[in-house]
Amino acid sequence: MFIQKSYENKETGILYLIPTPIGNLEDMTYRGVRMLKEVNLIAAEDTRHTKKLLNYFDIHTPLISYHEHSKQSRIELIIDKLMTGENIGLVSDAGMPAISDPGYEVVKAALIKKLNVVTLPGANAALVALVSSGLSTDEYLFYGFLPRKKKERHDEMKRLAKLKGTQIFYESPYRLKDTLNEFMKVYGDRQVTLARELTKVYEEFIRGSIQEVLETIKEREIKGECCIVVEGMVNPVETDELWWRHLSVEEHVFYYEEKGLKNKAAMKEAANDRGVSRRDIYQIIHVNK
Repeated sequence: MFIQKSYENKETGILYLIPTPIGNLEDMTYRGVRMLKEVNLIAAEDTRHTKKLLNYFDIHTPLISYHEHSKQSRIELIIDKLMTGENIGLVSDAGMPAISDPGYEVVKAALIKKLNVVTLPGANAALVALVSSGLSTDEYLFYGFLPRKKKERHDEMKRLAKLKGTQIFYESPYRLKDTLNEFMKVYGDRQVTLARELTKVYEEFIRGSIQEVLETIKEREIKGECCIVVEGMVNPVETDELWWRHLSVEEHVFYYEEKGLKNKAAMKEAANDRGVSRRDIYQIIHVNK
């Protein structure tokens, strides 16, 4: 248990999560600029990219890299500096740190040491895409990037297709058409919004059914990082159809065995309920122990 009092005087430093613009530099907040100037060190996903931002705002704070390939050694360095009282700002290339980037591991490491983590509000592509989509914001799920491997991506889509909340995904322009075609097969022709180049000069929203969006972009070369906002299930599975939700996988299989099914048949039924393959159920029960 750790109760954080963010601004009580402590001998240790503070890890600041500082959002950066997702395209338009004017979206940098006054507080964000001030904190980038005041911290002792900035940890950035790509120092070359962040250096341009710092130069624009005349910020001269020392800069180190923190990315997927350097994270372990950098986490140790960052934690050591925080423990000695230095304040550190963590930034990603664009938007909110720790969203679809390795920054969350720094946050986790800092909290294990009971160090204060202070997050500044700011730009975030997923929320910009969601509120601009015209789809329901009452309940939503941010997923980020889907798995690259075809089977893993398909299995995830089968699971997500049953949810009623609006869903937000990040996608590369190079995989966009394949991903939308896969959505069409698994989800059916739901309403969708494709948002690209958010806050930039070429910002674009393409709203319609999945089929309409595919028709619109089929002859186009799509550029820039994309957000896909997908309508949730219109007639979601009722709660009583998810009677098994509280059961572990083993308990779920045992339920069907109690009804007289052989083990393989019981695993198949449990797999059908959960929208996964029987092999997945077998892996969970027999391999991943």
